[in-house]
Amino acid sequence: MRHVKNTTFVVLAGGEGSRMGRPKGLLTIAGRPILEHILQMAQWDGPTLLVTSPGRQLPPGADGFDAEVTDPVAGLGPMRGILTALEHAKTEQIVVSPVDMPSIGGEPFHWLANALFERVGVMGLLIERAVCRELILEPLPAAFREGARNMLQQRIEGGKFSLHRLVECDLVQTIRAPESWPEAVWNNLNFPKDLVEFEQDARG
Repeated sequence: MRHVKNTTFVVLAGGEGSRMGRPKGLLTIAGRPILEHILQMAQWDGPTLLVTSPGRQLPPGADGFDAEVTDPVAGLGPMRGILTALEHAKTEQIVVSPVDMPSIGGEPFHWLANALFERVGVMGLLIERAVCRELILEPLPAAFREGARNMLQQRIEGGKFSLHRLVECDLVQTIRAPESWPEAVWNNLNFPKDLVEFEQDARG
């Protein structure tokens, strides 16, 4: 599939994890590094890239990626991580996964990569989904083209770090998630209890 070879699969694992009580890149799923779990779930045949932050390099499972890069400045959030990925990726586009959404399988990532590949001139794709007849914007996972670098740099320099607010940009579009995706796709590990519940559900 052309869109896979032209797309780098990126995992953002540089966060402090203050609510979790430890950096999320250090979490384990059933005794295995969460990064190994994410790579297995993604089933990505193209290049892979891990983004970490200063002081949090080489988390367990990092050796499963083709490369690891580190944000130049800590504490600027996922938008800085996406920019770092675009600065180092060797492909025209990237699909981005957070480290704390371990239920995402390969389908959403391939779907995003293909959707961006087909939309010439679009620099970023964010997902929206229907919840109780309302549309909710999910900032991640997402997809970006190399041409988004200047846009992201300008927003960071202007103190605009919100991924949600990228919809203000003309070159960023939203795309509706298929209703066939299971609700578990959106599981997010924010607190220790979330991890416990996720592992319990996985065993069940």
